[in-house]
Amino acid sequence: MKKFFVLLSLAFIANLSINSQTFNPAPEGFDVSGDGIKHGKIDTIQYYSATVGVNRKALVYTPPGYSKSKKYPVLYLLHGIGGDEKEWLIQGKPQVILDNLYAAKKVAPMIVVLPNGRAMKDDRAVGNIYDGVKVQAFATFEKDLINDLIPSIEKKYPVFKDREHRAIAGLSMGGGQSLNFGLGNLDKFAWIGGFSSAPNTKIPQELVPDPVKTKKMLKLLWISCGDKDNLITYSQRTHDYLNANQISHIYQVIPGGHHDFKVWKQNLYMFSQTLFKPVDASIIAHYSSAPLADNTTASAIPASTNIPGMQYPEVLPDNRAFFRIKAPQANKVQIDLGKKYDMEKEEDGSWIVTTEPLVEGFHYYSVIIDGVAVADPASQTFYGMGRMASGIEIPEKGVDYYLAKNVPHGQIRQIRYYSDVTKSMRRAFVYTPAGYDANSSVRYPVLYLQHGAGEDETGWSNQGKVDYILDNLIAEGKAKPMLVVMDKGYAVDPDAPKNENTQGIRGLMQNKALEQVFIKEIIPTIDKEFRTIPDRDHRAMAGLSMGGFQTFQITLSNLDKFAYIGGFSGGGMLQQVQDFSKLYNGALADANEFNQKVKLVYLSIGTAEPEQMYRTVNNFHKELEKAGIKHVYYESPGTSHEWLTWRRSLNQFAGMIFK
Repeated sequence: MKKFFVLLSLAFIANLSINSQTFNPAPEGFDVSGDGIKHGKIDTIQYYSATVGVNRKALVYTPPGYSKSKKYPVLYLLHGIGGDEKEWLIQGKPQVILDNLYAAKKVAPMIVVLPNGRAMKDDRAVGNIYDGVKVQAFATFEKDLINDLIPSIEKKYPVFKDREHRAIAGLSMGGGQSLNFGLGNLDKFAWIGGFSSAPNTKIPQELVPDPVKTKKMLKLLWISCGDKDNLITYSQRTHDYLNANQISHIYQVIPGGHHDFKVWKQNLYMFSQTLFKPVDASIIAHYSSAPLADNTTASAIPASTNIPGMQYPEVLPDNRAFFRIKAPQANKVQIDLGKKYDMEKEEDGSWIVTTEPLVEGFHYYSVIIDGVAVADPASQTFYGMGRMASGIEIPEKGVDYYLAKNVPHGQIRQIRYYSDVTKSMRRAFVYTPAGYDANSSVRYPVLYLQHGAGEDETGWSNQGKVDYILDNLIAEGKAKPMLVVMDKGYAVDPDAPKNENTQGIRGLMQNKALEQVFIKEIIPTIDKEFRTIPDRDHRAMAGLSMGGFQTFQITLSNLDKFAYIGGFSGGGMLQQVQDFSKLYNGALADANEFNQKVKLVYLSIGTAEPEQMYRTVNNFHKELEKAGIKHVYYESPGTSHEWLTWRRSLNQFAGMIFK
């Protein structure tokens, strides 16, 4: 019964953070110095920063009645991109706000540290504050804070040194820092606040990669923003993710609030009252406030594929997508997701439409303006459909194998090489697993992974999430650390005679020039430039659609080079011969010999694929069965010829090879 009550209470708290609607502003005069009250003190301190290599400054507020014989909790309060350690003092009046709260006995005694969050030698807010070096210095401050400032404060002041007595909060850029640093260092902070957090805020999946751990360690997480603030999407997406993972938090939207100190002073006034005290459902309910969404976008979240800061397109809970395009001079606007949706024009010149529910996974789309197909300026672009196109991700519920987690991460590297076959420069991307550079004596097996028609060598890293899939599999011990090579699936030998077998679809699927590029150039280049295990037992090849057919063509023609073969929505049966045993020059004729030589043949197809594609792969699977060729056959439930089918397939295949 006790366990049931705790679970019910947690659910109640999470629900309150979703549904509370009323905002109660700070009382008039909360930021005006009160008469006849005791005042705290603000001092400037210096500390040596080993991170930056110089002495740095910070302001420190000590509360009324401060005594060195007592111990105090600490709040680290961070400024925005255009400020420094004095921004809060000059514009936010934290000493006035806190003095008044102490007089009213509404806050726990605490020390407040106001540092300079721009960790560089010249940390002044001058010149181009958006310069890349200066922006990077805000990220560098995490190390300065943890390794230099906090130890200095603990040495100079009588403070508690445990996480339960340490808080971090900030405005705008400092709000992003607070969420990034606080949630990324839960062993250091138990109280975290983001006020109007800026675009430096990590995506929610990276902020909270382990929801269970976060729920266990947090004392309080505060997210707030004004409803007129153009940066509210960053707070909203974090709030939505926290709700989806049932992480209790305060989400406060201030009506009429802009990106200014009118909002941030209210935030400090309220946030400080919750610190270093018990937090229960009533506290969450009292401070949480969010306006009711209209019927069009209720509970919608910006698509993860949007340009950072862009609200639209949005994804609704039932997997419909809501699009808004600004095109005041247009006569007709459509969204093309394979199916075309006519948009309706609003008075401000925007065009809107809500789609029917979309299948989970990644979808290319175009905006058609007066008959011309263009990319949506609010979406990231992806090479697909034979050109750069927009994309929208409909999250797959209940899975996280292709999401960023708090695990060791590998890298995706780019190499360029000259091809004597195509008489041109070519490019490949190579995934190296976590720790690749740490031990130069370790050698790795290699998976050559090919894209589909209309895509290129960027497909698997951008649309396919290959790095996250491999990172997660390797971290969980489900896959061997490996290199993954992604090269372009197109190759033309300019000196080769042209004939019907090198043209059209057949030419793409059974590309002899590409085979020569792989055998004579790509594989030798990778074996030379990277620490591979250069034998067939440690070499695999797989691909999707066109890349799957190419995989079977190349591997079955070169079984001295490959021991693992994978075709995702593609593989085999393209040669026009009646006798199955003669396919690929008889590579499949002797089942016993083939089964002893090839360690894995993997075939997959989505259950909702176009009929011809499904029939082609399924028939090949049946022929392999008849011939006695051992293989794994997987049908991805409910998916079509799309990236979700191929992510699922890679997740399986990568866990099977090199074992």
